[in-house]
Amino acid sequence: MAPARPREPSIDRSEEYEEFMTKLAAYHEKRGTTLEREPKIANRHIDLNKLYKRVCEEGGYDRVSDTKGNKLAWRKLAAEFLPGVSSLITQAFLVKTAYYKNLAAYEITNFHGKEPPPKEILEDLTAKGGDLMNRTVENYFASSNREADMLTNGQDSDDSDQEDKTPKEEKMDIDEPGSTGARVTRGLRHAPPQRVLFQPDAGRQTRNSGIMNSPTPSNLAGGTHVNGLNSGNAGAAMTIAGYEPQQPAPSQVKPVVTPSNNPEHFRNLAVRNRHRSSRKGPAAGMMAPGTGFIGPNIYIRALLALQSGLVEEEAYALHHLVKISHERGDKYQFTGFPGLAEALMTKVLEVSSVFYNVKWDISYTGVGSEPAHVLDGLSGTSNLLGRIRSLERLNVGDDIQDADFIIALGRVNEAGLVLRNMVMLEENAHYVSQIPLIRDLITIVLNLPNHPSVRELQHYALDIAEQVTKYWSLDSHDPVYVTLLRQAESTDRGSIITSLRALSRISLNLEVKNRLGNVPAKLLQSICDWLLVDDEDLRNACLDFLYQFTAILENVEQLVHAVNIETLVYQLSRLLMYNATLTESKNGAKNKSQSVQAAESAPKLSQAIIDRLVVLDEPERSSQWLKTCYEEDPSGEITQIDLWRAYNDAFLNALSRQEHQKSLMQAKEFITNVSTTFTGAQAQVVTSGQGAKYTIRGIRPRAVPVSPRSQRPYIRCQWHTSSHDITDPSSSECSEYTSQPKDMYEHILAAHLNIPRDTITGEWSLEIKPEVNGGGTPLETRYNCHWARCRHFAATNGNTDARQVGKHIRTHLPDDSAKSVIRNKYNRTEKLAEPQAPVPGGPTPAHTQAVPWPVKWSVTATDERSDAAGLPLASVLVMRNLARQMAKIKYTDRGRQGTPGGRKRYREDDDDEGEPQKGGWVQKAFYPIMDHIFYVMANNLILKDYMTSLWQAVVTGGGAGIIQPTQPEQHS
Repeated sequence: MAPARPREPSIDRSEEYEEFMTKLAAYHEKRGTTLEREPKIANRHIDLNKLYKRVCEEGGYDRVSDTKGNKLAWRKLAAEFLPGVSSLITQAFLVKTAYYKNLAAYEITNFHGKEPPPKEILEDLTAKGGDLMNRTVENYFASSNREADMLTNGQDSDDSDQEDKTPKEEKMDIDEPGSTGARVTRGLRHAPPQRVLFQPDAGRQTRNSGIMNSPTPSNLAGGTHVNGLNSGNAGAAMTIAGYEPQQPAPSQVKPVVTPSNNPEHFRNLAVRNRHRSSRKGPAAGMMAPGTGFIGPNIYIRALLALQSGLVEEEAYALHHLVKISHERGDKYQFTGFPGLAEALMTKVLEVSSVFYNVKWDISYTGVGSEPAHVLDGLSGTSNLLGRIRSLERLNVGDDIQDADFIIALGRVNEAGLVLRNMVMLEENAHYVSQIPLIRDLITIVLNLPNHPSVRELQHYALDIAEQVTKYWSLDSHDPVYVTLLRQAESTDRGSIITSLRALSRISLNLEVKNRLGNVPAKLLQSICDWLLVDDEDLRNACLDFLYQFTAILENVEQLVHAVNIETLVYQLSRLLMYNATLTESKNGAKNKSQSVQAAESAPKLSQAIIDRLVVLDEPERSSQWLKTCYEEDPSGEITQIDLWRAYNDAFLNALSRQEHQKSLMQAKEFITNVSTTFTGAQAQVVTSGQGAKYTIRGIRPRAVPVSPRSQRPYIRCQWHTSSHDITDPSSSECSEYTSQPKDMYEHILAAHLNIPRDTITGEWSLEIKPEVNGGGTPLETRYNCHWARCRHFAATNGNTDARQVGKHIRTHLPDDSAKSVIRNKYNRTEKLAEPQAPVPGGPTPAHTQAVPWPVKWSVTATDERSDAAGLPLASVLVMRNLARQMAKIKYTDRGRQGTPGGRKRYREDDDDEGEPQKGGWVQKAFYPIMDHIFYVMANNLILKDYMTSLWQAVVTGGGAGIIQPTQPEQHS
């Protein structure tokens, strides 16, 4: 027999264990309790260090002992420390007791950082229950009678959890004689045998008793006949005749706890009542008034407490509302609790009583001539700023304040915090914006005296204003608007940023324009100066304000008077490349900043490529077509029917024109050839609720087709066939592919310019005679370039010389002539590098002319949709507004008259002497930075669309004097 495997030691006596036990022993010695260093349970010693860490991981002794949360927590711990042990309920209580005696007080001190209860109500008692953190001498008394204690608490003895009881031996009922196998019935009575009259035992019978009160086995067994009757029936008849009913036994009832049978319990109750009476609380066992029913939930309770006006109730309500608005702010809505918003606003308005001799009253009568201390709750108080200036200010210093001042201001701050937290939810912000009282609240709080104690509340008011101003239309005389402008002129960074955001959001959700009138010139100059500060949040707030401000012509006219507009435009141009990161291509020039994603369908091939493929025999033709239009991708998947249709659409027309008719492959053979062409492709059947789906996994359509042999990308036709403006929804791109630049050139001349070709020589008839209309007048044919974004002929609306147009079109195509060589540093010629083959499984980039050097571009901030965002976007939008609006403002030079620098501004409708120049402001502000604008247009591909619109606005507003970019000879 193999020797038994030695059991692993129960305790890991490491340095950590020894250090922990030393601290624990010192703690017990100081506390005056006895430490059992290695408690033994079920032949295993418990490692107190591991047990302590394990219980702390679960949240502590009270958390593990919480029967409502997890009734089996101690059993799980016992199973971890005593694997394979039987009677887990008993062992769980022993593990709990070991922790309770040795580690409970240590946990309260070191883990929770609190003072543990005295040992008289902790270690000296059993480990029943939990809630050690709240156990004190006043609220805990050990009951001398378990049954009486349960009756007092209204709890049945059988309802207590097994883990909170001291385990007892399980009793087993004795089986009946003759039963097969011993069964544990757990206290259930056995039913009497069938057909046997049950007779309870009336008393001890002697052996010579003449009358049997219960039948014996001999009377029932064996069938002898007596007087014609069966002996068994005779015995039953004798039993019935001699039966005497037994006297009824008294019923077992639970004893009532009285002072006579349990005096110790009532002595404890008396002591407990004395302690509670000293705290003015209800006596133990007595139901306090208003208790005994569930009552409203915490939300309604807080609302009613806040509306009661009682100091204690308000403190209770605000404490819970702060927690609820923070933790449940995404679901806690004002619409479900009518009156809550008004009650919070009324509480916040009490802050005026701290600094002024006033107590605001709210009137909902709508009379219109209320006293100075009455606010109009229906339509808002119009002359509120004048009322605030007329209030009598109390003498509140900046030094130490009394307790009443701190408590009153603290509750006001709590109410303001609840309002601020709740309006962060869009529904709550819209609800509050419809209450006129919120406008008076924001105005009153933001116009409080300059005192350090109100900074917190004022920031809450600004946050509220930022969320609700988008639902308001404020004119330049509105108290809220005037107050926000004053806050923007403060020296506090947070107030400046939040107030500028609130001003920028005015009427954002309305169709009314945010005119932002009467902005002080000092504030405009400060906003321009803040753009120089390296603070992204501050710059964003300033640009948001300027974007709304420059959308109005009158505001731009004020801006050019108030600030140095040239310096402002220059600073905005510097922010166009804010935090730009340089990206470098690996395989030569690409016409896009990012790789093109995989296409959804097979690319469209030109007729020349199809003609070269159609002459091939199967399966070579299908293999070459697959390699041209598809690529391997382990995650790619395409349905078999889509692949088969794409193959038919590509060759059906070409095969019909062939002299020798060639047929396409059968569908089954074609699908088999796919797996032969691509080793990673696999045909499979996907079964779903809608039926079977036949797919091919492992391939995907190419974004750009390639040559099947050299893997060189084909050239895509970017000619827009419907409209020259590619932003026009009706504009569509040709997107046909050719293998050579020559083929693409001929495709454009034939398909898009409609230039005829000599059928004999094959030369293009570029010298076209003008057509003649019905009246005999010749019509000139004008040609435009519709390749991508080209605007070469936009100024002249086309060109009549077809040769010149053809030469220009060649600039868009790769150069495949013999001149496509370069000279290196040793003055030797070398061929241009061929583009590398696309990586299998990766996205295929669009084809452009390959160059031997890497191409670099800049990338600025983007949003989740990969669109421009951040400071660069805000800057270009402000610059575009300025270019559009300044073109409508005239100025003329008049020596030293008028404004500094001798410039006097004019509007378009002014009729003054002198020589006003239209577009002069655009030229003056944007001419010095045009080189930088072109640089950003060429390098920042994220802003390319916005920079194009800016350049168009500058060209349109600058007139003939503005510089324009020259057309390059060749595009990459």
